[in-house]
Amino acid sequence: MNSIQSLPTNFQLDEVLRRLHSCESQVLDEISDYQNVDVANDNSNKLTLSVVVPVFNEQATVARVLSRIAALPIATEIVVVDDASTDGTRAILEKLVGTPNLTVLFKDKNEGKGAALRDAFERVSGDIILVQDADLEYDPRDIPAILKPIYANEADVVFGSRYIGQTQNDKSLVHRLGNWFLTESSNLFTGIRLTDMETCYKAFRREVLKDVSIKQNRFGVEPELTAKIARRGYRIQEVPISYKARSYEDGKKIGIRDLFKTVYCIARYGTAD
Repeated sequence: MNSIQSLPTNFQLDEVLRRLHSCESQVLDEISDYQNVDVANDNSNKLTLSVVVPVFNEQATVARVLSRIAALPIATEIVVVDDASTDGTRAILEKLVGTPNLTVLFKDKNEGKGAALRDAFERVSGDIILVQDADLEYDPRDIPAILKPIYANEADVVFGSRYIGQTQNDKSLVHRLGNWFLTESSNLFTGIRLTDMETCYKAFRREVLKDVSIKQNRFGVEPELTAKIARRGYRIQEVPISYKARSYEDGKKIGIRDLFKTVYCIARYGTAD
């Protein structure tokens, strides 16, 4: 079975913490939980991992998210795209420029998540590319479990589902119903049976992303990628993940305009590229 590369010492984490003095007190108490995540370790036929982090106005969380990723016992390339943040996020990320295996792209104009992913996918070098939001809703401790079906050659793409398992992590009935409607609508067009098309956590073999192009600049990228991948016959699996939903007061950004755009994109890309 293929494996996740492990580092004998985590120089990337040390460098991130050194440069982000402000986050050190926030993450030191929790960092051992990420360093001790169970990771398969088979030295045959290793694949490399790139984690892409699109960021817009996440001053309160971005340092902790990046520290958590860097703490994982996985050799990881991190590519961060700052989508023209205005809240101080850029100042935090500027401290990370030059960190080993970490690239920060700064955009002059806010374009949206899809555009940020498009820019990042052009820069990654890993055999597997995983998307991580910069808030604290998604926990990087779930990353090894997301990668396992790809390393086992059971999938080309893996979605981390918030709705598999007995624990209900999303307490908002409106959000759950909205996600159910969007996912079921997507399933009707793609013919696959997903429980969480809108999830942030998506991992792809590199060749999958080479085979599709992103046209949507905002949150329409989720149904666009799903439809294009399904049309090409790639193997998609879902695995359960944890989820800590946040409110709009806490910084949640997707809105009613994005809902209507997502419905359009489900139909648009469900029928043709």
